[in-house]
Parts: sequence; C-alpha cells; structure tokens
Amino acid sequence: MRCRELLKRLEELAPAEYACDWDNPGFLAGRADKEIHKVFVALDATDEAVDQAIEEKADLLLTHHPLIFKALKKVNDEDFVSRRILRMIQADLCYVAMHTNFDSAPGCMADLAAERLGLLAEAPLEVTGEKDGMLFGIGKVGCLWKAMTVKELAGLVKERFGLPFVTVYGMEQIKGPVSRAAVSPGAGGSMIAHGLAKGAEVLITGDIGHHSGIDAAAQGMAVIDAGHYGLEHIFMSFMKEYLEKLPGADLQVIMEEKRMPVQVI
Repeated sequence: MRCRELLKRLEELAPAEYACDWDNPGFLAGRADKEIHKVFVALDATDEAVDQAIEEKADLLLTHHPLIFKALKKVNDEDFVSRRILRMIQADLCYVAMHTNFDSAPGCMADLAAERLGLLAEAPLEVTGEKDGMLFGIGKVGCLWKAMTVKELAGLVKERFGLPFVTVYGMEQIKGPVSRAAVSPGAGGSMIAHGLAKGAEVLITGDIGHHSGIDAAAQGMAVIDAGHYGLEHIFMSFMKEYLEKLPGADLQVIMEEKRMPVQVI
C-alpha cells in the first residue's frame, strides 16, 4: 500500500476537518508514493522514536502529537525539530501525525478513555463541531458505572491506564461519593470550565497547574491529573490494532514501548 492510500484510510478514521484550527496533524514529511509495509507507532516523534523507527527499517512513523506545530524557516541539524525531520527524510521515512482530529473523532481518544474507565459517556466535554447530525469534540462527560469516592476513582485511573501515580486536587473538599465525571486526555487546563458547566464532580485529565487545580476544587469539582502521557498512551495500542486489521493493507506494525516521560523521586 502506498503512503497516499494509507493516508486516505486514516482520514476515514479521524477526518482532518475534526482537528482544531491551531493544530497541525496529517502528512508532515516524506514521499506520498512510497510503498508502506512497516509502520512504527509512538506518542511523540522524539529522538528515541525516530531512531528506533529507522533502526526497525520502518517505512512510516505515526505519532499522536505533531512534531511540527509552526512553520520551519530552516531545515538543518542545528535545531532539534528540523534535525529530526532531516533524519526522517534521509532515511526515506514518511511521517504522519493524528492529533486533535483523533481526539475528537467518534471511537477514538475520548471514547477510548471513557470506555477504559467505564464512564457512560453522554456527550463531548467540549463540542467543536457537528457532522451528519452528530456532535464531536474534545473529551467526554457522563456517569460512572458506580458511585465512588475521589480517592477510589483516582485508584481506578491508575489501574486502568497502568500508571505509577496520579495527583489529585479536591479530595478534602469533595469527600462523599461522586457519580458524574468528565475525562479529557492531554492538557486539560482549558477543560475545567467545560467540566463545571456540564456538572462534572470530577475531571480526569493532565497538565493541571496549581491554581487551576485548587480553583476547580473550590468550585466543587475534583481534578485527577494523570499526566499528559498517562492518558494518551492508549493511542499507540489502538492504532497498532487498527492498522494490523486494515483490510488489504498487510502492514507490520511496531509500537514504541510504553514509558512515562516523568518520574517521581
């Protein structure tokens, strides 16, 4: 299967029109006519991911986060971003990112996270568009499969996402059982207002700052910060399975080993 054909299949899963205006997903480097037999899937196009994809002789690197967010004025080995692009081009490695289009698309990031938590999702947490009468957007909000304390829910998040730790705001303020929750994988500071507006008692997300966390708790909503990587690493296993089952593609898919980029000492 040529790269351009695979791009069409990925577009069927998570259309580019679903992406936020500020985002830059899609076909970011390489040859559209290249034959794709082996795909390397990672969350980020780090030096390690690019190196491993090249070592594995992959034809295409697929990540969730785009390496290129703003225009590159130079492509050389003096900047860490352009250096990675240069290495990919030298290795004839195609590069594709699926970011907020994957976050928003039905059956993708938000639904996967909600399903893993047993959240009976009712609607997108932040509606970003509508297609064929269906609302799509970032995150999900709904009811937990059973009422539980914030501490119990934090333990469930750790278990279901395979995490060594989470941080929690609001355990002192929200002491009783909670039943309505929201989940928004990635950076969730901007999702606090949406969670409060949708009546969520807990928001499960990542990258929460001190003031955002304590302010949310003061308004009656706990926040479980599972980390940006902590919730979004599910992209890798989902895409590996999706690509391996893609009819007529006959792809070998290698997934980067899951490893938390942050440690607590």
